[in-house]
Amino acid sequence: MIEIGLTGWSDHPLICPDPKRKLVDYASHFPIVELDSSFYAIPPAKNITKWIETTPDTFQFIPKAYAPLTGHKGQIKETRSLEELFKIYRLTFDPMVKRGKIKAFLFQFPPTFVCQKEEVSYLRRVRRLMGDLPIAVEFRNQSWYSDEFKEGTLAFLKEMQFIHVVVDQPQTPHNSVPFTPVASNPDKTFIRLHGRNYEGWLGDDTKDWRTFRTLYDYSDEDLEEIKQAALDLEKESKEVTVIFNNNSGGHAAKNAKTLQKMLGIEFDGLAPQQMNLFL
Repeated sequence: MIEIGLTGWSDHPLICPDPKRKLVDYASHFPIVELDSSFYAIPPAKNITKWIETTPDTFQFIPKAYAPLTGHKGQIKETRSLEELFKIYRLTFDPMVKRGKIKAFLFQFPPTFVCQKEEVSYLRRVRRLMGDLPIAVEFRNQSWYSDEFKEGTLAFLKEMQFIHVVVDQPQTPHNSVPFTPVASNPDKTFIRLHGRNYEGWLGDDTKDWRTFRTLYDYSDEDLEEIKQAALDLEKESKEVTVIFNNNSGGHAAKNAKTLQKMLGIEFDGLAPQQMNLFL
């Protein structure tokens, strides 16, 4: 099974034009969404309840791990211990877990998270503190895929029952990883598409580099490559989830719809789409 979703539901005017209905409208198009706001703060219980109640029963979320849990230092000041943060994070999302609305928790590690003993030990700690919850791991440092460590990386992910996040991004010198369409989990694999804006990913010449990093419109030729990768991975994992993160220019929804058409798939259990009387 192949599913398609986007990062967040706020930056997609093509499918979510009404500010008051953004999540509801989103859920009428796609069965899954990456919850990016949980990277910046652990959401309050009222938000969790609202998200559960405003989406179909089969709709699922991919919460991004809170920044301190993945070593993104300096972005958020925290005085609580890691053990306490992990406990709070798990308790926060427990209602979603119990309702079957979590596809996996996305642990995206920064470029400074290199393949060495300390980091491998931390990944073991993540597994221990998250228990048997589904965890998708995305690396941003090339060392994990070097000739020396690639085989060991994938074997370790498999041992820990982590879901490998296959990353599509431009191959810049210092902050990219190669496209590696290999599954580590027999149940789930993720493909996360950041776009191929080489200049945007360099992040050297502009203070507003984050705005341009995901500014990319996937061509039909690009999407054919993604399609084939998804079909190949479907032979290794029961579920392949493709997430479009190229949001800066509003291209994600359009590209996702095109890929869905290319794959010839329909999604069951979506929310009803709002009628437009003028169509």
